[in-house]
Order: sequence, then structure tokens, then C-alpha cells
Amino acid sequence: MIKHARGFTLIELLLAISILAIIAVLGWRGLDSIVRSRETLTAGMDQTRGLQLAFAQMQSDCENIADTTLLRSRAFLQAEDNRITLVRLVMAENQPTRLQVVSYRVVDGVLTRRESLATRELTQLDNLWQAALGDTDSSMAAVALQSGVQGMAMRFWMPSVSGSAAGWRPAAGVSTAGSGNLPTGLEVSLTQQGQEIPLVKSFLLGAL
Repeated sequence: MIKHARGFTLIELLLAISILAIIAVLGWRGLDSIVRSRETLTAGMDQTRGLQLAFAQMQSDCENIADTTLLRSRAFLQAEDNRITLVRLVMAENQPTRLQVVSYRVVDGVLTRRESLATRELTQLDNLWQAALGDTDSSMAAVALQSGVQGMAMRFWMPSVSGSAAGWRPAAGVSTAGSGNLPTGLEVSLTQQGQEIPLVKSFLLGAL
């Protein structure tokens, strides 16, 4: 007696195809989620790495900041409103020590650094300083350090004097001219776009 092999019915085939389709969709969504998460993580790591490099450049500038004695009581640092302007020493091999104005700005979400020509003349330094504060020095080419920066906030570390306790103070309004109570540290907070918690770095100001 011949037995006929039983095949799949149309309903069984449709059910199997539907199950495979659901599994394929779920698998694609899972893979797409992994790829998107990886892209977001990579972008965040690149952003953080860029800000760390910017901090490293700031640290180099702060370590070489000019002394008030050399500047004859002129201001050596001003920090307010997403802007840092400072005077640093330029020490090249077989050349005399010179002075240079360096500016950091956050404009349209981009953190940039600009540096002036190096000089030994204080009168020329005064002109460079005013030009940097007014953004009128066309010779100071801007170098983009990092994009996607929402804002930059600064504080100064003020040493104790005349009974006042040492501590961090808002940088705005603090003068670094003269020979009075001058800041010995700078704290910079950089906030990335889309992030609530900023990256914070503190720097010693030369040998002050």
C-alpha cells in the first residue's frame, strides 16, 4: 500500500513566512539600534577628545603666562563672556624672550584660538592687547579647536589676603592689572551642545 507524503498547507506556509518576516524585522531593528548607538558614542568620544586637546593647549598657555613684573603691572589675563585673553611668554631657541597675546573665543558653537605676533615692545603689546579684546587685529588668524561647544565659563582662584578666605571667584570683573591680590589659578568649564554637565579643567597661572 502506497502512502502519500503529507505536504505543508497554504496556511502553514503563510504562517512560517510571517514568523520569518517578524524575526527579520526585529533583527534589523536591533542591528540598526546598535549601529546608531555606536555612531553616537563615537561622535561623543571625538567631541571629548577635541575638548581635551583644547584644554591641553590652554594649559600650555597658562604655564607660560607673563609675569606682572615683566609687564610692569599691565593686565596679563581677562576672562568673561565666552572669551579668554592672556599674555604669554614666547621662548624660542637662540632668540630672546618675547610676549604674545592669545585669545580663546566661543562663537557660533566653535571654540577658536588666536595668537598675535610676538614682540618685546610693551607699547606694541598694548596695541595687540586692545586689538585682541576688540577682535580688530586681522593678523591674528583664528584656529578652530572644537565645534559643538555651547558655552565657556571661567573662574579665578584668589589667594587669601587681609583676612579674606582663598577660593574660586567668578572671573568676570576680576582685574589682573597692578600688583594687588592677583589670581593664581584659572578654572575653565566647557559645555558641549546637548550636554548638561560641562567638562571642567583647572590651570595654574605660571609661577605667580
